Amino acid sequence: MSIVHIVLFQFKAGLDAKVINETCQRLVGLKDNCLHPSSQKPYMKVSSGGADNSPEGIQNGITHAFVMEFASAADRDYYCKEDPVHLEFVRSLSGLLEKAQVIDYSPGVF
Repeated sequence: MSIVHIVLFQFKAGLDAKVINETCQRLVGLKDNCLHPSSQKPYMKVSSGGADNSPEGIQNGITHAFVMEFASAADRDYYCKEDPVHLEFVRSLSGLLEKAQVIDYSPGVF
């Protein structure tokens, strides 16, 4: 069963727009750079993201959203806990974020 992984960021105020753009591009690029430990091929099915543009006004500071999809919980778990490329990306966020939120779900499972 597939897993949808949603990541929400609030970048720190005053952060250079170039740094924000590069960080976002690197996150979306994890789809091609994270390799499955057995096949050594990319294993993320979907990766997209962008800056908030909601007119609702209930973002609670969140400035950017990203959606990834994995074929299985095992792939998602490897990504979150072991994938060296992802873990290095997470370390690179130090000092850039005011807040981060992550939520995962399996489509249709309530």
